[in-house]
Amino acid sequence: MQNIEKQNIRRVLYIDHTAEIGGGEIALLNLIRNIDSRKVAPIVLLFADGPLVEKIRPYAETHVLKLESRVAKIGKDTLGWKSLLKFRSAWVTVRHVFMVTRFAKCAQVEIVHTNSLKSDVIGGIAGKFAGIPVIWHVRDRIETDYLPLLVVKVFRFLCRTVPDFVIANSSATLGTLHLMGKRTGLAIASGIDTAAFTDVVHDGCDIDGLAQATRKKQGIFIGLIGRISPWKGQHIFIEAASLLHSQFPNVRFQIIGAPLFAEREYEQQLHELCERLGVVEAVEFVGFVENVPERIAQLDIVVHASTSGEPFGQVIIEGMAEQKPVVATNGGGVPEIVQDGVTGLLVPMGDAVAMANAIDFLLRNPLIAKEMGARGRERALSQFTIQMTARKVEAVYDQVLGVA
Repeated sequence: MQNIEKQNIRRVLYIDHTAEIGGGEIALLNLIRNIDSRKVAPIVLLFADGPLVEKIRPYAETHVLKLESRVAKIGKDTLGWKSLLKFRSAWVTVRHVFMVTRFAKCAQVEIVHTNSLKSDVIGGIAGKFAGIPVIWHVRDRIETDYLPLLVVKVFRFLCRTVPDFVIANSSATLGTLHLMGKRTGLAIASGIDTAAFTDVVHDGCDIDGLAQATRKKQGIFIGLIGRISPWKGQHIFIEAASLLHSQFPNVRFQIIGAPLFAEREYEQQLHELCERLGVVEAVEFVGFVENVPERIAQLDIVVHASTSGEPFGQVIIEGMAEQKPVVATNGGGVPEIVQDGVTGLLVPMGDAVAMANAIDFLLRNPLIAKEMGARGRERALSQFTIQMTARKVEAVYDQVLGVA
């Protein structure tokens, strides 16, 4: 019986181009930690060394096949005609495709599951060469407000030709791929690990503190969590803070996260903006934090401020799971998570005044804020768990392999 069970275990190769800790990489780690080991034997291939390697190694056989920097450093925010042509024609990329092909064959995997745009292309083509079914897990909106037009057109074409199946992290993301019925696609939310949230003290937001925010000595804490990047809208958050600071001088606005890649200049601009608006003392740059649930638990309100449609919104779900009222921008996959006026408040993207007004409403209506937090937690833990995500992904494996 044990031998039969072992024969039914699928060897799945998960590929990501980076080993830095970003949203997609956290989602991949959570998925692998919760995939059913009786059904799936995960093997992870990363195109770089970094902190993700040691985090993922306890849960999966993990390998690093370094992609040369001339290709690895091409960022999706800077892709254009010249960089795309380099990406497609550079011999280092072609060589890497064949290296991944050889690795997949030697590992005797049954499915290639890619997790990022670069790994979609390189791993997807490698999977095709190896004759192995390919699943693309797309976690980025493929739209011109996020990527150059040429890249959008090429990637949408590849979506319809390379993978055997496409998973998107939201219906909004799936809709940007324009599959046109040529490939099967499914939206599967990147769920949260409920183990990190089940032990929280369920007081939600501090009602007395919100009601007396201008008089409470220790202050109220409002946080925006995520990578420091222009499209994440930290500048909008700071502008909203400046509109609220005079009426709520003891409220502290925390920017939780750090810049990656070439975004240090934007971080410096944020500090300059704080000085110009006179909110240096009110805005705190916390930096990268390892334990996000623990940090969220210390907040009273969680804010999401992306200026273009968020593909999904993992940190929003985490805020809801910690029973915090949420103010989030209305775009991308966010409306699939936040029920406006029920579990949080949605505001237009790029509108600091609307964001300030929503935060002001929660500060002045603490009972409503607490009720939103409670409903948010219920929704997060009933609709967006990593266990649900893992079971749905396992079902996709069955479908791709033709298992009833």
